[in-house]
Amino acid sequence: MGERDADRRAEKPEDCRRVADGIRESTDRERQTPAAAEETIPTEATMLLEEVLRRENLLDAHGRVLSNGGAPGIDGMTVEALWPYLQQNWTRIREELMSGTYKPSPVRRVEIPKPNGKGMRPLGIPTALDRFIQQAILQVLTPLFDPRFSEHSYGFRPGRGCHDAVKAAQSYVEAGCRYVVDIDLEKFFDRVNHDVLMSRVARRVKDKRILRLIRQFLTAGVMTGGIVQASQEGTPQGGPLSPLLSNILLDDLDKELERRGHRFCRYADDCNIYVKSEKAGERVMASITRYLAKRLKLTVNRDKSAVARPSKRTFLGYTLTAHKKPLLKVADRSRERLKNRVREIMKAGRGKALVETIATLTPLLRGWVAYFKLSQVRGVFEELDQWIRRKLRCILWRQWKRPMTRAKKLIEQGIDRARAYLSANNGRGPWWSAGAPHMNAAIPTRSLTQQGLVSLIQEHRRLTSLA
Repeated sequence: MGERDADRRAEKPEDCRRVADGIRESTDRERQTPAAAEETIPTEATMLLEEVLRRENLLDAHGRVLSNGGAPGIDGMTVEALWPYLQQNWTRIREELMSGTYKPSPVRRVEIPKPNGKGMRPLGIPTALDRFIQQAILQVLTPLFDPRFSEHSYGFRPGRGCHDAVKAAQSYVEAGCRYVVDIDLEKFFDRVNHDVLMSRVARRVKDKRILRLIRQFLTAGVMTGGIVQASQEGTPQGGPLSPLLSNILLDDLDKELERRGHRFCRYADDCNIYVKSEKAGERVMASITRYLAKRLKLTVNRDKSAVARPSKRTFLGYTLTAHKKPLLKVADRSRERLKNRVREIMKAGRGKALVETIATLTPLLRGWVAYFKLSQVRGVFEELDQWIRRKLRCILWRQWKRPMTRAKKLIEQGIDRARAYLSANNGRGPWWSAGAPHMNAAIPTRSLTQQGLVSLIQEHRRLTSLA
């Protein structure tokens, strides 16, 4: 079926579409229609609130909220203070939840830098109590929704993750899909239409008390600068329920892409569709943009979306080489983000012992290389290793300050006296000196390793050998 036909189907009411085409296979795959949902909803779905408030579920929810940590909401309550509060007030809170009179608090708005360093990303931090209740709801709703999600959806799902999505993307390009339709949804979490979202939730959830509670969380409002603003749309990032709700809404997109026979990967609001030609990609981009606007009331960010070769785009921090058999590679933006974070740590470490700075770096470097262990191009790890070692030597050169001190330190590290005095008085800046032969000889790689510095290339080899 062509893209134009698919658009016409998207504009029709679902019942009309089902009767009009009369295709049994298509209607079986559109499993989210209200009629199909009614037939498959278990009887327990009408008694979900009791399951949410079951003691074992609540204890598990509290444990997860406690382990996740996080900043306090507008009431200032930490997750550590939540348990004593529940012991004193749970009877009242439970009655409010059962009667439908519970009122979630507005979320606290904070902003964090975007990964690309351009602008800030708003987060909404619920109170510890609201996070606890959301987590309890999440644990009950996940088994109800997740088994019906698309196999091409990888974000925030049990047993799935970024690495699975990246491997799938590589397999599509290997199979001959040499163009990618990279779709970026404009301010997705801030623009979610509440009515559209709740209609999707109601397909599987028949307990009106749960539906009312979820909508109350969506409309609780946002506190910014001490002023509460009403929430007319959006599902603020920061609450436990937000990822599941985003998957519920975007599952319609997944099912539509499956029905059209596309190869795609979606991680939250990041969706890549793989096609065999640029012309096909442009057609898919236009069609899906119209579908999202008409069906889900979502807008595609045209500045960040594109049809291009996979080697020109970034997906979850990775990119692909342009070889006939493409290789996974760390994207340039990912490398620069690591460098920026290392620069911050190095700047803070100028007045500290080098071993303290290295200790601060260690978890960052181990976590970074563990995420990018799928990379099949290793040059970036070696390049970063050299750059990090030079930055550490630069710190020492700055700390030594005066030429006499620098000469003395070089001599202590085994450098010849004449060479030490000549190097200490070279008149060059710290960065040049940090890369010069005298500093490489005085502070060799072996010395930095003994102080605890992690080698990215060695760690990558270790992790790939374990795979």
